[in-house]
Amino acid sequence: MGMAQGLALKLWAMAVEFANKMKKLGQDDPRRIIHSLKVGVAITLVSLFYYVRQLFDRFGENGIWAVLTVVLVFEFSVAATVTFMRFFPALKARYDYGLMIFILTFCLVSVSSYQDDEVLEIAYERLYTIIIGSFIAIIICICVCPVWIGETLQNQIANNLEKLGNFLEGFGREYFRLLEEGHSTDDKSFLHGYKSVLTSKDKEETMANLARWELWHYRFGFRHPWNRYLKVGTLTRQCAYRLEDLNGYLKCFEIQATPTEFRREIQEPCIQICSESGKALKELASAIKKMRRSTLVNYHIHSSKLAAKNLQSALNNSLWENANLREILPTAAVGLVLIDIVPCTEKIVEAFQELASRARFERMDDRVSPNNDV
Repeated sequence: MGMAQGLALKLWAMAVEFANKMKKLGQDDPRRIIHSLKVGVAITLVSLFYYVRQLFDRFGENGIWAVLTVVLVFEFSVAATVTFMRFFPALKARYDYGLMIFILTFCLVSVSSYQDDEVLEIAYERLYTIIIGSFIAIIICICVCPVWIGETLQNQIANNLEKLGNFLEGFGREYFRLLEEGHSTDDKSFLHGYKSVLTSKDKEETMANLARWELWHYRFGFRHPWNRYLKVGTLTRQCAYRLEDLNGYLKCFEIQATPTEFRREIQEPCIQICSESGKALKELASAIKKMRRSTLVNYHIHSSKLAAKNLQSALNNSLWENANLREILPTAAVGLVLIDIVPCTEKIVEAFQELASRARFERMDDRVSPNNDV
């Protein structure tokens, strides 16, 4: 009795764990749940080759190729599915399916007692079922809650910029809180968001290649400059590597040793660089998502460049010539990295402006006046 009860509790715990995982999956990306339902609908439709008597009498066991076609062709996004029906696909894997069917058909015919007229009949039936399976997969993928890979790429580029902006805004507060109070805030989530940006290159390139197949998307249309998104993504990663250096300075040196006078001299321009650069990146993220131009970002870049000049002057001050180099070097290094981040952010803005020009982003009045931020 005890063993049966223990087994029942274990099975119940496993069921609850599975349900929680499904719930989390749906919360993280509801499109995955929709995709699974779409695959189920497509497989159900092609399974009619077996369950409808008239279709089974016509195609027989060759109906299995329609099922296999749906399983192999149906992908998460519209572009990934559509590329299978194009005549000049870019990846070798897209040739493998047709080649595999040809080899299987050839082998079955070679080792069997089929007559000449049966060979052509089998070939035609398999061709028809493959075409029907491909058609069903493509229609369902496009018409039922389609997942556009172009939108996914656009959102990823914007989210990466927003992560960098959050880090910079949080770093300015966190770093000088450590210098003054010797302890940090409890919420350090901003310290880790940028890390996913460092490894986003391959994913972005794959999405950009696939997005070119989505020719009929209402937001992008023909000849959308997807390569410009890749340029923005590349510059974003270069900036993220500099943030990696800043993150290291929060962990790896003795903060209490920094002289108070030196700290106060560079604190204001450092915080201003973090704040203005962070706001510029977050404004870019919002502009990319909404496909609109923004002049407010130029104001933030101008302010960060002024702060960088002030910080450069503070670091070049002759008062520090006789200071203990070992004490001021870590904080001075942070200042130098922040100075380097300003032109890096400016390059991202220039790449965005090229994207906005090529993609014909809308010109809209900025929601916030620069005078409100001064």
